[in-house]
Formats: sequence, C-alpha cells, structure tokens
Amino acid sequence: MRPHHIALAVLVTALWGVNFVVIDLGLGHFPPLLFCALRFLAAAVPAVFFAGPPPVRWRWIVGVGLALGVAKFGLLFVGMHVGMPAGLASLVLQAQAVFTAAFAVAALGERPGRLRLAGMAVALAGVVVAAVDEGTSGPLLGFALVVLAAAAWGVSNVLTRKAAPPDALRFMIWVSTVPVLPLLFLSLAVEGPSADLAALRSMDWGGVGAVLFVAWVATLLGFGGWGFLLRTYDASVVAPFSLLVPVFGMSSAALVLGEGVSPLRWCAAVLLVGGVAVTSFAGRPRPGRAGIPLPVPPVAGSRPRAGASASRTPSTASRSSRTG
Repeated sequence: MRPHHIALAVLVTALWGVNFVVIDLGLGHFPPLLFCALRFLAAAVPAVFFAGPPPVRWRWIVGVGLALGVAKFGLLFVGMHVGMPAGLASLVLQAQAVFTAAFAVAALGERPGRLRLAGMAVALAGVVVAAVDEGTSGPLLGFALVVLAAAAWGVSNVLTRKAAPPDALRFMIWVSTVPVLPLLFLSLAVEGPSADLAALRSMDWGGVGAVLFVAWVATLLGFGGWGFLLRTYDASVVAPFSLLVPVFGMSSAALVLGEGVSPLRWCAAVLLVGGVAVTSFAGRPRPGRAGIPLPVPPVAGSRPRAGASASRTPSTASRSSRTG
C-alpha cells in the first residue's frame, strides 16, 4: 500500500475506535434507542437525496438495515447505556467475525478448516475471559447485549455478502434509511415519549456533536474511506487494519473516560484479537468455495473481478464485514 493509503486505513480504524467513546458521551444526552435513531437519520438525510438509486435490491437494504441498524446498533447502544464500558465494547464486538463464520457455514455452505476452527475457539475463549472480567467489575447484562450485537452484526455480514453491493458508501446511505422509524417506535414504546421529548428539548452542542460524529464521521466518512481502499487493494491487504479498532477503542476510552484495563482484560484482548486474526486470515479458500469472511465493516464492498462470481472471489469477504 502507498504511504498515504496506509495513513487513511489507520485514520479510519482510529475513527471507528474513538466512535465508541463518542457513543458513550452521547448516551449522556439521549436515551439509547433515540440516540441510535438520530444517528441513522443524520446519516441518511440529506445524503440520500444525492446518492442516486439503491445499488442493490430493496430486500437486501431492508434486511441489512434491520439486522445492522436496529438489532446490532440498538443492542450496542442499550448495552453501553446499562453499563458496558466503551473500550470493552469495542473489543467484544470483534466477535462478529466468529459469528459471521458460523452463520456462513449454515447459510452459505462454507466449510472452515481446522485452523480457522481453532481460531474461532481462541476468540470465544477471549469472550469468556472478558465476561469473567466484566462479571467482577460491572453488570453482565450490558456485556450480554453487546455479545448479541456482535451476533446481529454477523447476520448483517452474511446478508451483505449475498447483496454484494458495488458501492459501499451509497449502500450504507440507503441502509441508514431503514432503521430510523423502527428505532423511533421502539424508543417511544420502551423509553417513553416524555424521556424522548426531554432529551430533544435539552439538546445542546455536545449532543449535536455526538450525533454528527457517529453519523457523518464514523459512518459516512469511515465507510467511504474503507470502501475506497477495498476498491484499490485486495481485501487481504486492507482487512488486517480492522484489528486496530479495539486498540484505538480501548486506548481512547482509557484516555478520555478514564477506563482501566485490568490484566484479565488484556488477556481477553490478546485471545480475542488473535483468534479473530487466525479465523479471518489463516489459509486460503479451497477452489470453488468462499472463504471465511474477514473482520471488516459490513458494508465495505468492492466489485468482483472480471470473470469471477461474487461467491467465488476471495475479496468478497470484504463485502460482508464492519465497527461501531
């Protein structure tokens, strides 16, 4: 990769890591489901009016919008609201690669080799260690919700692989239109109209800044830059940078929010990131089979090369995967 493209890859992963801190700060201004709805509203409007027509069929946009926007981000925001630390959330969400691999076996007929199965086991061991650490220092409910968010991310990854969007940024803009109304309805039903109105009436520049950062910087700028890299280089070159997301997430949470990193959490980080790396990058797919998805954001798409179908090209893994 060229030096300025390496800098872009590091910048995008840094933005995604810092995004967890911004989410934590934004939750001090809004109820979690309302905050999530505002995030997608700001990402979709006004960009959707300039994005052109949807790049794939509506069924894929709706499916990914519900799995990624409502389930994954809804569970993430609620999990952090009830006590899941921002840095730990950025780490545990990397388990999406394991869930994606498992769901791909069931839905796409992929067959992971022994080394990838070993990597999945190591990553799951990291999740268990992180759960033990969180159980001794905080509520397990938030941890469980973030694990479910990682599973929902895995579902959206598989759906995105099936959709194979040719334009990652335009796909993300249209996907962002789907979760707004369901999240607003859930917010009114669960959090209550009075809480939502109070948050909107008391909204200050801090709240506005949090919404705009997660919508424009982390979502549109981040996915746009990542999609450019995946159109320029092979997925195997770009995808390893995604493992920097929990590094930036945990370090920024420690610096900005004062979150401590216990020895158990360091152990969990080594196991989880190492297991995800092995799961994603060990070996090459066998001829005629798709490889296990790489741990990259779910809408970072790239076009298949001429003469190769989307399901038989190693770089299609990039279409299925992406952080916070």
